[in-house]
Amino acid sequence: MPRDMTPEQVRCFMSHGTRTAKVASVMKDGQPHVMPVWFVLDGEQIVFTTGANSVKGRNLRRDPRIALVVEDDEPPFAFVHVRGRVTIHEDLDELLRFATAIGSRYMGEDRAEEFGQRNAVPGELLVRVIPERVIAEADIAGY
Repeated sequence: MPRDMTPEQVRCFMSHGTRTAKVASVMKDGQPHVMPVWFVLDGEQIVFTTGANSVKGRNLRRDPRIALVVEDDEPPFAFVHVRGRVTIHEDLDELLRFATAIGSRYMGEDRAEEFGQRNAVPGELLVRVIPERVIAEADIAGY
């Protein structure tokens, strides 16, 4: 039987390994746009970077609504769905801090600084997701 995750289980699940978030933003014509992103948590907020001129970056600047899913696609399966709004920042020191943390998570500590330097540049955005609704279930297959 599926079970709801506690807030602590949600944080642990989302921070585990190199799971990506599939981020949905709203296109100008109202259609959804979904892309995977690397992310880290900062308290209750989900933080990722994106290019200011990317479709995702343009969408989120125009309309701060966002939805994302992080999943475990191995049995017994689990997911976290977050709906909320974003704030967007361009401070290069903050970009460097979080791009380096993201690099550490996904590329390993030995490449973290390289990834941080590559992504903490003008034209990159730091996106903070402020959750408004979280749905999280584990053991979906019921074992």
